[in-house]
Amino acid sequence: MTTTPPGTDTSGHTVAPEPALEVTGLDVHYGRGRRRHHALRGVSLSVAPGETVGVIGETGSGKSTLARAALGLVRASAGSVTVGGEDVTAYGNRRWRALRRRGVVQYVFQDPLRSLDPDLTIEDSLIEPLLIQGTGRKEAAPLARSFLDRVRLSEDLLGRLPGELSGGQRQRVAVARALITEPRLVILDEPVSALDSANRVQVLEILKELGAAGVALVLISHDLGSVAGTADRIAVLHRGELVETGAARDVINEPRHAYTRLLVGSAPTLRTAPASRAEREALRALLDA
Repeated sequence: MTTTPPGTDTSGHTVAPEPALEVTGLDVHYGRGRRRHHALRGVSLSVAPGETVGVIGETGSGKSTLARAALGLVRASAGSVTVGGEDVTAYGNRRWRALRRRGVVQYVFQDPLRSLDPDLTIEDSLIEPLLIQGTGRKEAAPLARSFLDRVRLSEDLLGRLPGELSGGQRQRVAVARALITEPRLVILDEPVSALDSANRVQVLEILKELGAAGVALVLISHDLGSVAGTADRIAVLHRGELVETGAARDVINEPRHAYTRLLVGSAPTLRTAPASRAEREALRALLDA
């Protein structure tokens, strides 16, 4: 009996892997008539398995709305959202709960305390998603230790409460909790913005390892510099529109859009001479024109 190798069709040709996330022509708006606010306009973005995409923009750019749409927390006004090959555009709350329960997509909050119950030990927080899926506690406990090790934390922390951990430790526990169901896609909201430099480096290194292991990651951030060394591609949102996307190196070294140039110039770690105030004001004027 002849079998078809993974990643090929019946003729032996290589088949591109199904995207972990695919957003096509996505519009999201709130309100009606004159009070209508367009949070997203015609956004299209695809994230492949094992790919890390940084979604960058200032407050009000639409980056958080994009994340919420990919998680079923806001409904699309137009366009489509596909997660793990499943068109979820018209899903209601019940079908979204079932999808999350299966662990297809996970979310890591900017504040890890929002991901962790303050009254549960770290072990209980880690195994809770597995218990919801029907895994027995006896089988789940070793996985808690394994995933804690994966984010470079000692199993000595398993019996502690979230409030007894540092901010960096809590964020890594939140990442481990998101990974324990082996999701196709993990969306992280400002994953390092609240951390000191040492913890920031550690968390970004862990995220880079996850991408290499095949997990699709979407990093939501206002700071281009914080994801520059981790993201494979960068997508820049401005006033609800996707104004630039490309390989991280290209977007940083040769930004095409004025808004991207403004973000690069505002991140001293990305250039030897940060943009002067006059340069930033000139770019702002160009954007407002």
